[in-house]
Amino acid sequence: MGALELVLLVIAVGLGLIVLVTLVRSVRVVPQQTMEIVERLGKYSRTLTPGLNLLVPFLDAVRKKLDMRENVVTFPPQPVITSDNLVVSIDTVLYYKIVDPVRATYEIANYLQAIEQLTVTTLRNVIGSLDLEKALTSRDQINHHLSEVLDETTGRWGIKVTRVEIKAIEPPASIRDSMEKQMRAERDRRAAILHAEGLKQASILTAEGEKQSAVLRAEGDRQSRILTAEGQAKAIRTVVDSIHAANPDSTVMAYQYLQALPQIAAGASNKLWIVPSELTKALEGIGGALGGLTPMSDERRERLVRSHADASDGGESTDAIEAREQAEAAAAEAASAAAAASAEVSGGPALSGGGHRSLPAAEAEDILPEATR
Repeated sequence: MGALELVLLVIAVGLGLIVLVTLVRSVRVVPQQTMEIVERLGKYSRTLTPGLNLLVPFLDAVRKKLDMRENVVTFPPQPVITSDNLVVSIDTVLYYKIVDPVRATYEIANYLQAIEQLTVTTLRNVIGSLDLEKALTSRDQINHHLSEVLDETTGRWGIKVTRVEIKAIEPPASIRDSMEKQMRAERDRRAAILHAEGLKQASILTAEGEKQSAVLRAEGDRQSRILTAEGQAKAIRTVVDSIHAANPDSTVMAYQYLQALPQIAAGASNKLWIVPSELTKALEGIGGALGGLTPMSDERRERLVRSHADASDGGESTDAIEAREQAEAAAAEAASAAAAASAEVSGGPALSGGGHRSLPAAEAEDILPEATR
């Protein structure tokens, strides 16, 4: 009995293990965005979707798990020859997504390797038709062409290529040095052009400023001269109006004319002085005006006697009378001197046409102070 029970116990444990393994193999939990390909006896049976799935134990087997999310793969740098026979190294980045798990499993053995090789060959075809400068500046065009070719080819494999990007294009070191020198020369040329343009604009602005300044200065000078002329004209009109309002006689005008003559004769460089013929008339007028004071009329003599009498009665004093007589004597003397100067100036022959007489400056300076004292 003991041996039989032991055998039955072993059989029961074995059956329990078989049942447990069968249950475990018959239940399959698939995570989100993942699909599994199930084969039954080596043949495609079905595709497990996310969630709980049941399998036939020992008959169904999961061959491959596929990630349905968009994937990114970076390919190693690939040497490519351009149309101008330069070898450049190009790095690419590929974005793809599995849209049909069955085709991705059974249509191609290794879709990643196939996409890589297809990308390399397409790059060589595209870059081979471009020179280096065009290849460096036409990345969008190259990316678009790669996407079209890869999408068309990988569609049969149940894969959608969403985007292809060229990560880097590395020319040889010698070409990079040449490009750097070229760019440096181009920057220097642009800097020189900008500097020249700046100097040109500065010169133009400076010339414009000087032009405007000169115009403004000329305008200011013109306005100043106009205002000065207007002021002088107003002053002359005022003087003329004052003279007409005062109504001076010829004696005053002759005296003023005589006072201006020494200023005309002043100056060490004056060797010859033109004396107008009207000077004699002016001196005669002054002599006549002052000469009228020399003879004492009977009426004035009687007035003087009367003033002496009044002074004795307490009127004007004798000193005042003597002071007045001295003033009259000085006036008579001045009149005599003016008459003598007039006679001396008018003694020479008059010039024809201009009515002027030329006198040396020293002789004129001797005559004029004598006549104006």
